[in-house]
Amino acid sequence: MNNSDLIKSALREINKYSSKEITIMEVCGTHTQAIAKFGIGSLLNDNIRLVSGPGCPLCVTDESYIDKAILLLKSHDVILVSFGDLMKVHGSKGNLLDEKAKGKNIRVVYSPMEALKLAQKYPNKKIVFLGIGFETTAPLIGLTVKTAKKLNIHNLFFLTALKTMDSILHLILKEENSYIDGIICPGHVASIKGSQYFAFIYDEYGIPSLVCGFEELDIISGIYTIVQQCFGRVKKNFYNLYRRCVREGGNPIAKEILWEVFSTEAEIWRGIGLVPKSALVLNKGYESFDAAKVFNLNMERNVSESRCHCKEILLGYKAPRECSFFGRECKPQSPIGPSMVSREGACSIQYRYGSGGENE
Repeated sequence: MNNSDLIKSALREINKYSSKEITIMEVCGTHTQAIAKFGIGSLLNDNIRLVSGPGCPLCVTDESYIDKAILLLKSHDVILVSFGDLMKVHGSKGNLLDEKAKGKNIRVVYSPMEALKLAQKYPNKKIVFLGIGFETTAPLIGLTVKTAKKLNIHNLFFLTALKTMDSILHLILKEENSYIDGIICPGHVASIKGSQYFAFIYDEYGIPSLVCGFEELDIISGIYTIVQQCFGRVKKNFYNLYRRCVREGGNPIAKEILWEVFSTEAEIWRGIGLVPKSALVLNKGYESFDAAKVFNLNMERNVSESRCHCKEILLGYKAPRECSFFGRECKPQSPIGPSMVSREGACSIQYRYGSGGENE
């Protein structure tokens, strides 16, 4: 049986046994994009509701983080180093792309190791790398910090907005009236932390959950497995359907770097609010590389109120189209809320792949 036949067979089973409404959350923005790209939602009956979780790091990076980065640019001896997708994310007073257009010294790179090379090339400059993401990108940033310390590089600093995936899932699932019947966990994070990182979803909350890949068959197999659990055809549990990339214990080298370099603190998630133990910050052994401390960036952090419904969308309570600004005032070119900022944000994906927005 080829993949096409397997997909058709799984869809028949899904739609046959879905006799009541169930809600399945996919947390990763890459999953959200794949579901839209393959049109998977349109293949399911009306009882299967797919919602997106807060798995896009750009979407949940607080405005104050961008404000801090822009503040650093006021110093003439600072070179900001950033991933390209962060350039368009707005703070309360603009974005990095606009600052670069004004002639500010901002370099776009593909790896934090490029920031280390810049620090070696420009010893009289202060190089600040803007590091955002989840447990997927944190190990490479941590490795760069370790390497800088080993090489006695003193002009490289890191302004981080790294977050943990388990913390936000705990916040969602602790809600008394939790609406989630099943969760598709992010494969990229699981490849680092291991499949067992997400076992708490079933162990503590009794919610069927799994990790799967990003191809059409992967995702439909994941939905099929959750539906089978919800309707009592398979034992409820946590399942690893991505064994070709995800081991039970994850990547031991990457996990060791996380343990050695970072500690956890409470952090504000844009559009959501303060989430306990959700930030990966440089620990005391590496705080000399922490740009927030070195440059005394103790700006007041306020939870900004958005005119749109991004909080409800980021937490899966509403679909993008349920926001009155979607596709009208709020577009990828002129986003009002965080979920329209990134190409992996639920609103941006719906705008590009759905019929309500102009295709880019």
